[in-house]
Amino acid sequence: MKYQKRQKAIILLADGTIFYGKAVGNKQGTAFGEVCFNTGMTGYQEIFTDPSYFGQIMVTTNAHIGNYGTNAEEIESDSVKIAGLVVKNFSYEYSRDAADSSLEEFLDKNNLLAISDVDTRALVSYIRDNGAMNAVISTEVDNIEGLKKQLAEVPNMEGLELASKVSTKEPYYFGDENATYKIAALDIGIKKNILRNLAKRDAYIKVFPYNSKFEDLEAFNPDGYFLSNGPGDPEPLADAQEVAKEIIKRNLPLFGICLGHQVIALANGISTYKMHNGHRGINHPVKNMVTGKGEVTSQNHGFAVNREETEAHPDVEITHVHLNDNTVAGIAMKSKNVFSVQYHPEASPGPHDSSYLFDQFIENIKNK
Repeated sequence: MKYQKRQKAIILLADGTIFYGKAVGNKQGTAFGEVCFNTGMTGYQEIFTDPSYFGQIMVTTNAHIGNYGTNAEEIESDSVKIAGLVVKNFSYEYSRDAADSSLEEFLDKNNLLAISDVDTRALVSYIRDNGAMNAVISTEVDNIEGLKKQLAEVPNMEGLELASKVSTKEPYYFGDENATYKIAALDIGIKKNILRNLAKRDAYIKVFPYNSKFEDLEAFNPDGYFLSNGPGDPEPLADAQEVAKEIIKRNLPLFGICLGHQVIALANGISTYKMHNGHRGINHPVKNMVTGKGEVTSQNHGFAVNREETEAHPDVEITHVHLNDNTVAGIAMKSKNVFSVQYHPEASPGPHDSSYLFDQFIENIKNK
């Protein structure tokens, strides 16, 4: 590998704290977003293409990123969704037979600004202590005051509706049209591996835009309904909440993941809140309160469901709890065919401990 002389770069946090690094490759520029970190050791390509990360600057805690390259099949959407990338060591070379390009080529193709040689251990520790906040990464290292002014204009994630930025514009189909079950999925940031998991369980899925009405989904004559994961604050998603309320009222099979889980809670009058730091990684411990078993899970969320309100709700029970902080990780309605989880049973990346939830959804459809 030839020596590369790279541009100096910075990450500037909203509170004025600065960490120094260098630009990846020859790309220059500036990117804004909420800074967050992911603790996964692998799966960086899937993470970067996950719609749930839209509008966020991703800090990877793994020391080496890019060492196994990229593969055109290992994506969760049609493009990179993160706003920018911060790493410790960026690998320009890769060694994996299945890879078809380097991570640098992949990021260049998607026009993403990335910086490396940052003390990510110190940066993550700072974020953990001070909470998630907006940030800017830039090669304009001599324009600190100008960057601060621009950063002050970036809206906070709380109250921000982002589903419209990542949702499909037109309905589309996924799977075998001759499959046994038909599922209507509301796309508020859906991952491809969710669709794959449903399709391999003999389901044909029609995916609808974020602002679709219940009547739009109902016209597909589905056997079950699904609310997807996605980015941003769930509270502004009034259309999705109305869809959930209609499905619940009619006692139709409903399954929600991540943002969809929060929408189902809101549809039941249970509030959500922005966390000091979200859960982002592929080894989060969850306890299934029904079976008593533990699950190692893949998670990616910055908002959570209010636990006190959930416990006080007469028709909602907590089915799963995050063991690190006792936050709500899953709920079910006692008198309706409705359940949801805060984490990602489809993983990609991550363990498959929770894939049984897709089987549970299909079983609910069968029973209905």
